[in-house]
Amino acid sequence: MNNYIEENDQIDIKYEIQKYVSHWRLFVVGGLISITGAFIFIRYTTPTYKVDATIMIEDNKQAGISTELAAFEDLGIIGGGSSNNPENEIEIIKSRKILGRAIDSLNLDVSYFRDGRIRNVELYDKTTPIIFDWIYKNTLLINRDTSVVVSISENNKFSLQDIKGEFKTEHSFGEEVQTKLGAFRIRINPNFEIGLDNKTQIEILTSLIPRNRLIDYYLKVLNITAIDDMSPVLKLSLKTNVREKGQDLINELIKQYNIDGIKDEGLVSQKTLSFIDQRLVSIGENLKLVQDDVKNYKVENSISGLSREAELTLEGLSETNQELIKIRTELEVAKWVKESLKSFSGKEEILPQNLGFSDIGISNSILNFNELVLQKNSLAEDAGVMNPLIVQYSLQIKALKLNLIQSISNLIVSLEMKLNRVKNEASKINTKIEAIPYLEREFIDIAREQEIISGLYSYLLKKREETSISLAVTVPNAKIIDEAYGSLIPVAPNKKLILVGFFIVGLLVPFGFIYIRNLLDTKIHSRKDIEELTTIPFLGDVPHSDSDSKVVINNDSRTGIAEAFRLIRTNLNFMLPNKVDTAGKAIFVTSTTSGEGKSFVSINLAAALSLSNKKVLLLGMDLRAPKVTKYLGLAERKGVTNYITNSALNLNDLKFSIPEIPGLDIISSGVIPPNPAELLLNPKIAALFNEVKKDYDYIIVDTAPVNLVTDTLLVSKYADMTLYVSRANYLDKRMLNVAQTLYTEKKLANMAIVLNDTGTTKGYGYGYGYGYGYGYGYGNGYLDEVKKPWYKRIL
Repeated sequence: MNNYIEENDQIDIKYEIQKYVSHWRLFVVGGLISITGAFIFIRYTTPTYKVDATIMIEDNKQAGISTELAAFEDLGIIGGGSSNNPENEIEIIKSRKILGRAIDSLNLDVSYFRDGRIRNVELYDKTTPIIFDWIYKNTLLINRDTSVVVSISENNKFSLQDIKGEFKTEHSFGEEVQTKLGAFRIRINPNFEIGLDNKTQIEILTSLIPRNRLIDYYLKVLNITAIDDMSPVLKLSLKTNVREKGQDLINELIKQYNIDGIKDEGLVSQKTLSFIDQRLVSIGENLKLVQDDVKNYKVENSISGLSREAELTLEGLSETNQELIKIRTELEVAKWVKESLKSFSGKEEILPQNLGFSDIGISNSILNFNELVLQKNSLAEDAGVMNPLIVQYSLQIKALKLNLIQSISNLIVSLEMKLNRVKNEASKINTKIEAIPYLEREFIDIAREQEIISGLYSYLLKKREETSISLAVTVPNAKIIDEAYGSLIPVAPNKKLILVGFFIVGLLVPFGFIYIRNLLDTKIHSRKDIEELTTIPFLGDVPHSDSDSKVVINNDSRTGIAEAFRLIRTNLNFMLPNKVDTAGKAIFVTSTTSGEGKSFVSINLAAALSLSNKKVLLLGMDLRAPKVTKYLGLAERKGVTNYITNSALNLNDLKFSIPEIPGLDIISSGVIPPNPAELLLNPKIAALFNEVKKDYDYIIVDTAPVNLVTDTLLVSKYADMTLYVSRANYLDKRMLNVAQTLYTEKKLANMAIVLNDTGTTKGYGYGYGYGYGYGYGYGNGYLDEVKKPWYKRIL
């Protein structure tokens, strides 16, 4: 049989589909339940909205001088601009510092809710009647989630209670309330859309959320990406249950980022102003002293001017002095910057900018150095020292500082050489001055010192003014392209997707149930199961019967089960051997195990044959467990056992009939013997079959199950045909191997299978709809369905 199964192991798609189609009610119920669940889920799930904003990070190196600074270009305060790396700016925008400032500004650590029938609804801005303002917080308790119920009873009165309603206090709006959490005020929201009156009774659940936990939450839902690789245009988006809150948060986040950028740029300008102011104080004192010297010299020597020759010499000296002033100023600033860089230990500080270095590379290096320091210090507020960006910034700052020190050292050497050259030129001019009269020569020396100090003072004043203007016109880093906007259509729950998903699940659940049940099911159910597992001819099937009567066929019967036995009777003619003699045909009825209905089939097959005007004998040969008389509700009587053991008895003494089946003779098994196998080997068994075959057209023999005892095999040689009864939904498929082996080895003559107790409504594959409209009887499928409970009709 195994070889046969392997050869025929093909999938019958129609049959497989029919397995599930027959349970269509289960799929309908599953689909309806899932769709109902989907509508309930959509109805009571809090909608989620997506809020987007687009900004462009200003990059003066690529975009050129901004229009705000173009008016000051002629002052020489506009450098090459700064280059902002979009990836770094994204990290800055998403930093806990910037996000925390935005949360603090909008007071988002306080949320308001009102009770709904199923879920709480969050209130925000115009939809909340109250505003909660912290005065100070208890740092020991504020790190816990806390909820307070605010009950508004009158315009100027409200009560506070915890969510359990155990503690309750009354207060006036605007009054300072002292609690373990800290001090706060609750005031009426002037923008509340509905408004409040004396009859208003509102309960608001106020949730106080720890700031750090709120920052952690928004860091997860906030998404910032560049629209393209290395593009300065960034898209900010987040998903939120309150659209207006999401819009306000993103707009405030951009605002705080710009404020932070302006503050960083202001730090550089303030540092430069501080340096210039310190130098102005020192140089101003020196200028005052030298001016006093000039005045005193003129008064003491009664001179008011110089000769023409002295003036020409002084003009040449003035040009030399201007160059000396420039070189000395740059040299002094260079030495100061170099000492500042060397003095930095641990946390670096920013350097003054726009100090007028002749080497543009040094000015740009200072600019880049300040940017790196600001970015590192900004991230260091939230990130640890081992953060990859912090480590990267530290390495870049260290390398840039070494390069800057080396560049400034080279600049100092160059300036000192230039200074010596200019001093040599000044020495030649001094030689000419020596030819000028003594009083004029001494006055020129004093005037030269005055001019040098005055020029340096004027230079610093110009730089201070330039730095002040730069500080005043500092522009934000981010230019807003699109302000935050949240679509009115929520992104979640996705109604179509949820409906489809729930519907699919509603179908998959019954599908999986049926699949697993069939997978674990080892019983035979239909003719197809038998044909797939055996090569034994299939004679017919017998539908399930709920009738109490064991005789289900008579002349007037038109039920499905009666028609099934008529069909089996017809098929017998094709299976029985065509003999030339007139001897009756012995039809043995057996099964694999007990309980498969072989006695029931034997009785009703005999009844069906007797209705065709044939002489039929029902012979009970199951000596171990007689069922014929029990099925017919008759008392035990003499039978085959008595015939074998008592030579005085003949067959006529054993025959009897019943009114339900006129024309049918019955011989029961008789009493149960202690040695049934030995009795069946008795020669009288042969005599019995020879005699009954002479008197009857058909002898239906009810025998013992073949898998339990050998009784049937002992008498199988007397059979012209063997009906092998298998019960649907009862016999394990693996037990069909017994029948196949008997058929293959020809141990049972002319063997055919009858499938008993099939269900006509679920016998997918090969079912029969009996009845033909003549009325409904047991087994026709209609009454079976009516009598079943509703849940069994679904399954």
